[in-house]
Amino acid sequence: MSTEVSLKRHHKPNGFSDQFALVLTKSMRFFADTFFARRYGHRAVVLETVAAVPGMVGGVLQHLRALRRMESDKGWIHTLLDEAENERMHLMTFINYAQPTLLERLIILLAQGVFFNGFFLLYLLSPRIAHRVVGYFEEEAIHSYTEYLNDVDSGIIPNVPAPKIAIDYWKLASDSRLRDVIIVVREDESHHRDVNHEFADELA
Repeated sequence: MSTEVSLKRHHKPNGFSDQFALVLTKSMRFFADTFFARRYGHRAVVLETVAAVPGMVGGVLQHLRALRRMESDKGWIHTLLDEAENERMHLMTFINYAQPTLLERLIILLAQGVFFNGFFLLYLLSPRIAHRVVGYFEEEAIHSYTEYLNDVDSGIIPNVPAPKIAIDYWKLASDSRLRDVIIVVREDESHHRDVNHEFADELA
C-alpha cells in the first residue's frame, strides 16, 4: 500500500452516481483548502473528526441489514468499524501536534452533526454512492497528507518527535518523528480508499 503507484490510484467516475460523489468530494476539498490553507496539523484534527463517521455509520447500518435479512455480512461490519476506529486514532495522534482553536471546535460540532445525518441518509438511500464518496474522500486525504509530508521534508513544518500514542498504535520505533507518523497515516488512508471503492464496485 505504500508504493507511489498505490498513492496515486484514482477511480475514474463511471456514470452519474460516481460523478455526483466526485463533485461532492471536490466541493468539500475546496472549502477545506480555503479555510486551512497549509495548516495541515489543524486540517488533520478537524477533518479526522468527520472521517471517523462513515465507517461507524456504515458498520451500524450493515449490522442492522444483516439482522433484518438474517444473513452473513461477509465481513463488512468488522471492516467498517475498524476503519472508524483507525480514523479516530488519527485524530488522537494529531491532537498532539495541533490543538483546535475555539472556531475550529465550533466547526467540528457543526460539521460532525451535519455530516453524520447527511451520510446516514445517503447510506440509507444508496450504500454504493456512500462508499464511493468515502473512496474519493480518501483520495483527497492521501493528497493532503502528501502535501503535509512535503512541508515537513522541506523544513517548513518541524519534524518533531512522534507522540507515544502513535508509537504504540502503529508499533513505530521509539525515535520516530512526525514524518514517520504521516507516512503510516497516509498508508491507512490508501487502504480505506481501496476498500471503499471495492465495496462500491461490489454494490454496483
